[in-house]
Amino acid sequence: MKTALVIIDMLNDFVLPGAPLEVPATREILPALKRRLEQARKDGLPVIHVCDAHAPDDREFERMGWPPHAVRGTQGAEVVDELAPLAGEPIIAKTSYSGFHGTELDQTLKQLGIEELILTGCVTSICVLYTAADAVMNGYRVTVPADCVAPLDPKDGEFAINQMRNVLGVTVV
Repeated sequence: MKTALVIIDMLNDFVLPGAPLEVPATREILPALKRRLEQARKDGLPVIHVCDAHAPDDREFERMGWPPHAVRGTQGAEVVDELAPLAGEPIIAKTSYSGFHGTELDQTLKQLGIEELILTGCVTSICVLYTAADAVMNGYRVTVPADCVAPLDPKDGEFAINQMRNVLGVTVV
């Protein structure tokens, strides 16, 4: 079964101290995620970066009351240096919570012959959860390494892990 490592929203606007939508737990998972990324590259697994890429006036900012973040073309929308994409690694821009909704993720995975996804990144209860749900509904096997996902709130993160494991059948390791 061909597997891909998917890194979700490990962007400057979520990871860096003082960022507009800072998720402090992203810095806690960086060492484990960096090790997993290096191992995936060493093993020849495809690595796919799924990244928020909002318009400056994205309705999500107003609807959710979040400050503008990950605005397309800004440094805040770039993957943090520690996990920077290598040439040839797909970068999938998304404008909603799921990496599949309105993106080329499914098409890219099919072109690569991928059947299983290792989902990592932030936020556990938002973009990771909704990407996992769509992945399962699209027929992919999904694994989520708990040390490579970052919650915004620990209780919400725990809820999301339980949903992925007990409702979606995701393997949580």
